[in-house]
Parts: sequence; C-alpha cells; structure tokens
Amino acid sequence: MASRQLSRTPLPGALKVRLKKSSCPCSRLLAKGATYRLTIGAEKGIITLSSENQNQQANSQPNMNVIVAPSILSADFSRLGEEVRRAEAGGADWIHVDVMDGHFVPNLTIGAPVVKCLKGVTKLPLDVHLMISDPDKYLSDFASAGADYITVHQEACHHLQRTLSHIRSLGKKAGVALNPATPEDTLKYVLQDLDLVLIMSVNPGFGGQKFIAEILPKIANLRKMFDEAGRPEVIISVDGGINADTARQVVAHGATAMVAGNFVYGAADLGKAIQDLKAAGKSAPVKEKAVLK
Repeated sequence: MASRQLSRTPLPGALKVRLKKSSCPCSRLLAKGATYRLTIGAEKGIITLSSENQNQQANSQPNMNVIVAPSILSADFSRLGEEVRRAEAGGADWIHVDVMDGHFVPNLTIGAPVVKCLKGVTKLPLDVHLMISDPDKYLSDFASAGADYITVHQEACHHLQRTLSHIRSLGKKAGVALNPATPEDTLKYVLQDLDLVLIMSVNPGFGGQKFIAEILPKIANLRKMFDEAGRPEVIISVDGGINADTARQVVAHGATAMVAGNFVYGAADLGKAIQDLKAAGKSAPVKEKAVLK
C-alpha cells in the first residue's frame, strides 16, 4: 500500500475566524459576529482566540468602577473625624481602618472604641482590617462598634472557616488578608465563606512602603479561582504602595478595590488624589483573551 506524502508547507501563525452561532460551551466568552484571530499554540491542545482589535479594545473599553478606600493610618489622628469627612467629601467609597496590636505586626494603632466614634461621623462603609493575633476574641467588639467589613489575616487564624462564619453570623461581611509571601491556595477551601480578599502588596505594619509587584499574579489567580467557583462578586482589594500607576496594574490583574493611605492623605488635593485612583482603575487594560483546552 502506497504511503501518502504529508505537506511540509508551513501553516500561517494565525487564522481569522468569524463566530456565526453559539456552537461551543465557551461561546458565552465570545461576541457573536465578531472577528477573531485563531492561533495554534506550541502546547498540544491549546487554541487561543483573541479579538482582531484586542489592543484597541483594551485601551478603549473602561473597567467598571473600582472601590477606593482611603486608609486612616495616614490621616492626622489629632482630627480623625474631620479627616474621614474630607475623604467622604472627596469621593471615597469606603473608609479603611487599620487595627494593629503590636504583636502580629510591629505597630500599635486603634481599637473598637475609635471605630464606634468613626461610625458616627460618616455614612461610608467601615472596612476594618484586623492585623492582630487571635482576632476571634475581638470580632463581636468590632461588629458592635459598627464595622461593615471585618478582615482577618489568614496567618493569624487557626480555624479560618470558623472565624469567617462567626463574622457572617454577626451580620458583617467577612474578609481575609494575605501577606505578600502567603499563597492564594490557602483560601481554596473557604471560597464560599468570603466576601472580600485583601491582598497585601507590602508587609503589614507601616504606611509609606514600596509596592511589591510580585503579588500581581496572586490577584489574577484569585480572580480565576472565584470565577470558577461561581463567586465573581467577591471583592479583591489591594493594600500597600497604591498610587495612580500601581492602581492601574492591580485593576488590570483583577482587583476591584484598592486601599490607599499616603497617596490620598499626603496629597495637596485629597479629592483629586481619590479621583486620580478611580480614573487609573477605569483606564486599566481589559483582558479579552479566552484560552480553550
């Protein structure tokens, strides 16, 4: 039996295709009638579909509004109520309250009584970040004081799922913070118990630190984890070294909220600083590529 000679003519690196009907499970990711570029990757079984005008779309399509939460750690503590009111008037979405115990982190700040006072001067949600050891002892205190979001550190909790359930039982939104060196996989079994994940882009304890860019893939991985778990509404916030440039980066990787201290309270025009962060988030490139296996 004669053997066939296979053509050695190289195929083009990409082919243009037009989606006419929903014929595959991934069709919800693609725009009907749009033109796409099909690329056969080096890895067997991987096909990449990307928009013909992907670069133009990435620069022109705005992101949804991101949450900006000024951190009062950088505010003037001698007039804290006024500083919170300034942030609210300047367009802030939340107020971020850093609680430190001098044990889990090398600094001391405020407790539940201050949170209670702040609740009386603003209508904004209070995003309370507990950088403390054994946070379970104090959850009821901060809930009673008026915290809307209570975030504990994964590294400080022996029984994380129990702690998150307790927060929710108090009628509050439950959050988990991850230090820069803590992998996102530690949250694999509590994805259904979370309302917020706070990615630390500096080591916690002090304001004014440099942004650690190595955490960016962690944001993208978490966004994928929540989407695959059917929890796309979970808020991913980033805290540390946030400015107009880093804000754009974290939103591009999937963040939906950002905490900023020095950039906001150290600015000559606080309101403009908040609006600059929001504008940076909106201008972050939108990723429009689906990888099909």
